Amino acid sequence: MQLADFDFDLPQDRVAQHPARPRDAARLLHVSHDGMADRVVRDLPGLLRAGDVLVVNDTRVFPAQLTARRGAARIGITLDQPRADGTWHALARNARRLHAGDELTFEGSADLCATVLERDADGGVALAFNRHDAAFAEALRRAGVLALPPYIARSAGPLPEDQDDYQTIFAQREGAVAAPTAGLHFTPTLLAELERSDIQRVTITLHVGAGTFVPVRAEDITQHHMHAERGEVTPRAADAINAARTAGGRVVAIGTTSLRMLESAVSEDGSIQPFAGDTSLFILPGDRLRAVDLLLTNFHLPRSTLFMLVCAFAGIARMHRAYAHAIEAGYRFYSYGDACLLERDD
Repeated sequence: MQLADFDFDLPQDRVAQHPARPRDAARLLHVSHDGMADRVVRDLPGLLRAGDVLVVNDTRVFPAQLTARRGAARIGITLDQPRADGTWHALARNARRLHAGDELTFEGSADLCATVLERDADGGVALAFNRHDAAFAEALRRAGVLALPPYIARSAGPLPEDQDDYQTIFAQREGAVAAPTAGLHFTPTLLAELERSDIQRVTITLHVGAGTFVPVRAEDITQHHMHAERGEVTPRAADAINAARTAGGRVVAIGTTSLRMLESAVSEDGSIQPFAGDTSLFILPGDRLRAVDLLLTNFHLPRSTLFMLVCAFAGIARMHRAYAHAIEAGYRFYSYGDACLLERDD
């Protein structure tokens, strides 16, 4: 498969710059085996069945975007994830200007600095900061801002409302660079209606890393390198998902992050196993998917690993038709945009 197989034309005015208000007023394209239907997110309880189980991601976005200085040079740094030894992996704009041993200071926090330990070929660097634990978190609150996706136009940085808008109702465990955006559509009212409809909810974790912003450049997409991300499926969550499926319920992944985490934890027989660690799973058409029956997700960028994932889940031709319909019907795309509910194409 080639990168061009996952391309499509998207008018710039379809890229959402702000979320729907209220969140569950966003439009929802239901893509089933029988065709497509235009809905809104608050219709979700009527599209699911009693006994189905929603799997949501409880990661919380932290202010991962920093502006570093090395002498007079300004360098954009996006923290990716901490390492076991206390250092951090980060992505750096103009990474070629950085070398092992360079000392960095950071705008917004006079006492925060870091040493560059190494640089990799993908624009990544390993950083050793002079602050740790609570002191590092406090310095980050002063110096860091949300790493909003580049297609959300904020010339002066994130707006005050982005602090809430770019955080899901499920956010608990801090560690994500980017929000798991399908979760942005949920409200207390919608959750209450789902509960009344006897639709269960289970929480897992996948901390979305800075690699989510890295474009696919290889024409042969199998050569693309996926950055690892940290996640966890607890024994309690695995048991609840397996019990729901055994009882006849369907597993509904809220977002591609939940789907990737479950597919990282699934066994050959389709049961979910406890999992804690890194995953770099790259899901492509032709892969056998076993963990999830339905996927609620936003509309993704052309030529992106996420569009490849939804094509793997629901079929390449069907997703191209669905996206063409969404564009024609005026759906809003990307992180602050509308959603689609997909049934798995086996």
